[in-house]
Amino acid sequence: MKIALAQFEVSRGAPSTNLTKIRELVAQSKAQGGQVVFLPEMCTTGFNWSRNLELLNQAAEHRAQIAAFAVEFNVAICGSFLEQTESRQAANTLYFFERTGAISAQYRKVHLFTLFGEEKHVQPGEAIVTADTELGRIGCSICYDLRFPELFRKCALDGAVVQVLAAAFPHPRLAHWRSLIQARAIENQSYFIATNQCGIERHGSSIGECDYFGHSMVVDPWGRILLEASESEGVYLADIDLAEVTNARGRLTALKDRRPELYYNA
Repeated sequence: MKIALAQFEVSRGAPSTNLTKIRELVAQSKAQGGQVVFLPEMCTTGFNWSRNLELLNQAAEHRAQIAAFAVEFNVAICGSFLEQTESRQAANTLYFFERTGAISAQYRKVHLFTLFGEEKHVQPGEAIVTADTELGRIGCSICYDLRFPELFRKCALDGAVVQVLAAAFPHPRLAHWRSLIQARAIENQSYFIATNQCGIERHGSSIGECDYFGHSMVVDPWGRILLEASESEGVYLADIDLAEVTNARGRLTALKDRRPELYYNA
């Protein structure tokens, strides 16, 4: 299957601008043969939390437009979006839209980035999510989740053959990004698809500017980098073959050789 990683600079608090750009990138992905399009973290609104609170009532409408793009271009689309919770708070939530527009995965970010103060603005998720999609069974994650290997191991044990991550990872942590993505792929013998923002986000606060480095990646179950984007906006494509997961797990039985009774003593 050919997948497309749509890496771009998200405009803070400007969903109309972002939705126009997303449609253009989805169209480009389809024209280049992409069957599933992956978007970065908070791709319709960015991290302007005061503005995002104003936009909460429109968040479902914005996601409906993403679903409409999936139908229009006959591609599946996956990314992280603003969501209004049952208690009318904000959440940072990954959705997988099938090419029919139907939702096959919905995951609220479990690990909130306290260095960024995300916990002051976002209600955390309370569940790790795997889901059956047209790409195969996926494990869902968002940005900071990358640093918590337990999440990805649980997804693998729940049958995930592809781990997907929507992110806004900034400089100076590019070395962490590369190393952790490869490690998560190798240790779980899964494909890892990670789509990052690029460009500079100006927060106008004590946080200052975030310089997102792009470098969206696709890594196979052996840890081989199939795709690494530059720092520029654009559509980046790769082919994945899920038979490689079966091959890797059959040839190197690390998941079967685990001894969890020693890892989790009460």
